[in-house]
Amino acid sequence: MAKNLYVGNLSYGTSDSSLRAAFEAFGKVVSANVIMDRASGRSKGFGFVEMATEEAANAAIAGLNGQMLDGRTIRVAEARPRESGGHSGGYQGGDRGSGYGGERRGGGERRGGRRGGGDDRDW
Repeated sequence: MAKNLYVGNLSYGTSDSSLRAAFEAFGKVVSANVIMDRASGRSKGFGFVEMATEEAANAAIAGLNGQMLDGRTIRVAEARPRESGGHSGGYQGGDRGSGYGGERRGGGERRGGRRGGGDDRDW
């Protein structure tokens, strides 16, 4: 059965392929992913490796935890399951409106002494 591993303290220069190569010495790698920041496109400094067997995963933990990879001492441990219960981040609400019956008018700026605009134009 496949086993997922967490790999922490990765160098910002570590790629999926270099992560995979490091773990292949311990057995078959199903997948290797460095987690990237969506906004900057830069590594977040951690990733996940899925090993094909529990034996390979245990060997990788024993062999790589505390070792150097791309100039950094990495941490390797069994990945914890994702917490359930909803969203994984980002915008979670529905349309909350602007305080005027759900209409969005003028983005809340003050115009003409009233919130949402001083005239009846649709923004």
